[in-house]
Amino acid sequence: MKLGLNLSFAVKRWMEPEILAKICKEDFNIDHIQFSWDFIDPWWSEKERNSIARQYRDAFNSFGLVIDSNFAGNAAYTFPHFLGPIKEQRNLALEYFKRAVDVSLELGTDIIGSPAGGMSNKVSYDSKLREEAYKELLEYLFVLAEYASKSGIKEIQIEATPLETEFPHSPGASLKLMEDLSGSSIPYKLLIDWGHALFSPLLKEEADIDIWFEKCKKHIGGIHLQQTDGLYDRHWDFTNPNGIITPEKILEATKKSGLDDIYQYLEVVTAYEEKDEIVFKNMKKTMEFLHKNLGV
Repeated sequence: MKLGLNLSFAVKRWMEPEILAKICKEDFNIDHIQFSWDFIDPWWSEKERNSIARQYRDAFNSFGLVIDSNFAGNAAYTFPHFLGPIKEQRNLALEYFKRAVDVSLELGTDIIGSPAGGMSNKVSYDSKLREEAYKELLEYLFVLAEYASKSGIKEIQIEATPLETEFPHSPGASLKLMEDLSGSSIPYKLLIDWGHALFSPLLKEEADIDIWFEKCKKHIGGIHLQQTDGLYDRHWDFTNPNGIITPEKILEATKKSGLDDIYQYLEVVTAYEEKDEIVFKNMKKTMEFLHKNLGV
């Protein structure tokens, strides 16, 4: 399998491009990075925003790091995006994602990804409104793909989330979304998160990574790796003793599904108030543990 690193661990902590790149390369011994919108807000003014993106790009390049993709982070995930209840929200989401496309190109990557958005309680639990929201989501995603294709993006990844108020949230819903987007200007792929896939309160018997991988494998473009207990979307590092994900299971599921060539990006989200030295220590232990036990 292939191991990469999402920059979520560094949000509000290690933000200078050179310092962050040095940590990733020299302390965590990683070569492939999934950048995060938490470091560059697509809404920022174009000139300044692009200058910041190039500074990250150059710093990461100088350390031999490859930015594989630019992915929505914690801040962007809170927005309703293409599933918002107000038309103006959904239109603004399209503009927001177009700007994220532009940032990605400045970073030197041609892959962009994000969850699609979230519905309101009223829409989500009304079957008619839910179906209408899904159909409109597809329309927006087709338009986004056309813009991204003309700009130079090669692939858009949609993350499956552990919420029934979002699309997609299950193996079946993920497969359906990919099939419904099959005619887009550039390929849509899935990003599967281990913690989301094992969320048993929602998924019940489908809270099984083998089911996700087997059903969706031909559409998977990336994987988020985290430690979890299966009861909430934890995003723990691998020093947490309460986790249920083992290196053996990671290797077994990856090999069984034929996904060895797909990068799995460690995505750790910590409490903002946690001390930096503790986050760094646990991240370093986690990366050493994964390198040793996954053989990567």
